[in-house]
Amino acid sequence: MKKAGVTMILDNVRIYQPYEGYHPEVIHHIEIHDGSIAGIHKGRYSSSNDQVIDGNGKTIMAGFNDSHMHLLRFGLLKKELDLTQVTSWKEMKEEVEKHYPEIEEEEWIFGKGFNDGQFTDIDHLLTAEDLDEINVNKYMYFMHQDGHECVISKKLLNKLEEEELFHKEPEDFKERDQDGGLTGRFKDTAVHYINHHLWERSLEEATEALETAMPYLLQYGVTSIHTDDRSFIGSYKSLWKAYTEAEKKGNLPIQAHLHHYIFDRQDLQSFIDSFDKRTGDGTDRVKVGAIKIFLDGTQRLHTAAMRQPYPGQPDSIGNLIYTQEQLNDMVALASQNGMQVAMHALGDRAVQSALTALDQEEANTKVLRHRIIHAQTMGEDLLKRTSNVGAYIETQPSFLMGEWSEKDQWVPESLLPYCDAFKKMQDYNIPITLSSDAPIGSLDPITSVFAAVNRTNTDHEPEGGWMPQERLSIDQSFYGFGVTPAELEFQEKRKGKIQEGYVADFVFLNTHPETIKNHELLNLMVEETWIQGKRVFSRE
Repeated sequence: MKKAGVTMILDNVRIYQPYEGYHPEVIHHIEIHDGSIAGIHKGRYSSSNDQVIDGNGKTIMAGFNDSHMHLLRFGLLKKELDLTQVTSWKEMKEEVEKHYPEIEEEEWIFGKGFNDGQFTDIDHLLTAEDLDEINVNKYMYFMHQDGHECVISKKLLNKLEEEELFHKEPEDFKERDQDGGLTGRFKDTAVHYINHHLWERSLEEATEALETAMPYLLQYGVTSIHTDDRSFIGSYKSLWKAYTEAEKKGNLPIQAHLHHYIFDRQDLQSFIDSFDKRTGDGTDRVKVGAIKIFLDGTQRLHTAAMRQPYPGQPDSIGNLIYTQEQLNDMVALASQNGMQVAMHALGDRAVQSALTALDQEEANTKVLRHRIIHAQTMGEDLLKRTSNVGAYIETQPSFLMGEWSEKDQWVPESLLPYCDAFKKMQDYNIPITLSSDAPIGSLDPITSVFAAVNRTNTDHEPEGGWMPQERLSIDQSFYGFGVTPAELEFQEKRKGKIQEGYVADFVFLNTHPETIKNHELLNLMVEETWIQGKRVFSRE
């Protein structure tokens, strides 16, 4: 029986698919019908069809699925004040004045991406006192490059101190001076609190930021994402509306899974009571993701929860945000209401706490496919437990490129082989994804693959790779950007592969990954991106 609709033929292409054994020199033609792959055949297409696209012998593979990022924040960074390139306090002030030429007319002054640890003209990190040099009467908020730290003005600090709930945030995340006063500098969940409670974007601003971000995703072949954005728009309902509005306008070509970041059990219960959709529910392009829970901070700030003291700060083991009982309760409540859970657990003590919560019968982990984000420090016991519990782990290999030289200040020497232990995770049959954490990490999936395969920076340092025994293969790395994220969506039978019956989300590459040397992977490039059988980006 003849299929209804028009079938397009993608002719003269090579196929790369991890573990599938497509030979780099073998040519195929692919039938695409109603946005899905209807057939894959060896050789050139020889029949008559007006809808034939000549692939000119180029390589196609499934589009990239970035399982951990912050798309709204990325889009806002592109349209708001970007401070990622400033190298001094003087330069930062100049950029603020350039972006806000009429400062007296502004109520808020906002910027993101600064790194004052590298400033050359001051001998301390910025505080509210320093921000007086810009203006003494404005709400000012500047987010650090890694998203885990911020500095705010005195006026905003006064407003923050009036917030009753803020005083419940862990003291470890609030910087104080020698007299016990707040300096205006905050870390981790205190940063999220300020974002969420004091400075949220309008629906119009959020939708515009999402639309601004789209071309960047498409040029890198990213066709699906999992994103945590709630802190930048206030409520999950507003976030949902921003994404679905962009979809209705035809400006959301990708599929987005929206996580809901919660602060406590009450926040979770409110979501359950007020929002009737659950993980996987939604529209064609916008779906409910997971409940996001932060368990600890970051190693750079010594706030990641470790089981042993930091070598660079021996009096600290970091901070767990929740008691085990609190975490167990939230994970159980989310699970019993059909919500997947994604937990930020960077230090090994936080990973241990996450696994204890996921090991509850009420968590139903192997069915709901809960995940641990980062897990940058593990241990043999934690690897075994993760495998037994059935949790997924989301990794961000591009972080290694800038952090490898600092690791010995963050973990004891005996634990270094368990830092970003990607190969050990694979050996224990722990399903892992590769992801960007953009805009903190590189949005380009090829950069993450390069880092996972080589474990060096772009200058190929250190020689031979840092902890080279933890390198992944090319197949393992690309699999973590395709099939494994689809499993987290319960869509592994319809996306993440070039296969009959799967959605036609794919990219054209400038060369076949199996024909390129590991250290030359950064030469790999996306030339075209297709979503549901339609070309949405071309480099030409």
